[in-house]
Amino acid sequence: MKTDENKSQQILETDDPLDIRKDFIFKAVFTKETPYAKQALSKFVSALIGRTITIVSLWANEPPAENAEDRQLRFDINCRAENGERINVEMGFNPRPYEPVRLEFHICKLFAGQNIKGRKKNFRHLKKTYQISILSKRIFFDDKDFFHSFEYFDPVRQVSLKGKTEIIILELIKVKKFSEKNIDEMNVPELWAYYFEYLTDKSKRSIINQITEKDEGIYMANEVLLSISRDEAERMEVYSREKYELDRQSEMSYEWWRGKRKGKLEGKRERDFEIVRNALAKGYSVESIQELTGLEPKDILKIRSSS
Repeated sequence: MKTDENKSQQILETDDPLDIRKDFIFKAVFTKETPYAKQALSKFVSALIGRTITIVSLWANEPPAENAEDRQLRFDINCRAENGERINVEMGFNPRPYEPVRLEFHICKLFAGQNIKGRKKNFRHLKKTYQISILSKRIFFDDKDFFHSFEYFDPVRQVSLKGKTEIIILELIKVKKFSEKNIDEMNVPELWAYYFEYLTDKSKRSIINQITEKDEGIYMANEVLLSISRDEAERMEVYSREKYELDRQSEMSYEWWRGKRKGKLEGKRERDFEIVRNALAKGYSVESIQELTGLEPKDILKIRSSS
């Protein structure tokens, strides 16, 4: 498929490719202002939904600052296909345990956000909507399959509602279950999942290069990723974003710890006050209460004066 002129798109031994499983790098690859980026996204989505589509417009959404706790799950790519179908694509490097229900919530919002107002529109004009999530670091479903597609159906009678929403989830942690396959035996979603999971693994570099040669969409995505990874300015921008994310998470973690500690201290203070009040009511001396609680005499006297 490729010629000697394109050897630069092979991942070289000296390369240090950025980890595409990190959501802001994933977003950077598929939304970069190059012809390959949008084509790669179209081919990736087509591989997962099982038919060819062309992405004609996209928006790289980022969360408002107040949602810092979920920032890693909010760098999504909202797309519209040429037939009007809506697709939301996101990478979750470290998804929360409640991820499946979060996806259900957001696909409902995306589906219901379509405009069918007006005398010439009705529910028949709603376009199919997809939520595509690639999840790492956590197993969500108790089977060996890395690929799941969810639609509404009657689980007892196995009857589909034939609705227009679909949630597609790739669990990258399960890639190792088929990682020993020959790449010629892998289907296209498996090739993409293998690429995402093992891109930065130097021991898999030869296989990754074979995969980029085998699939045109992955080749395009890899070309964009390498251009970012090899450009010092773009790489520093990614590092700055990663630093910002880590600083935000650290700040939130500290604030949570401080609030929890404060709550514990306030709770202990209330318990101490209750003990002192009860002990005073029973006629215990200040010295006895000090020995019992460890409080300073002045604090005990202050509680007595406020009772």
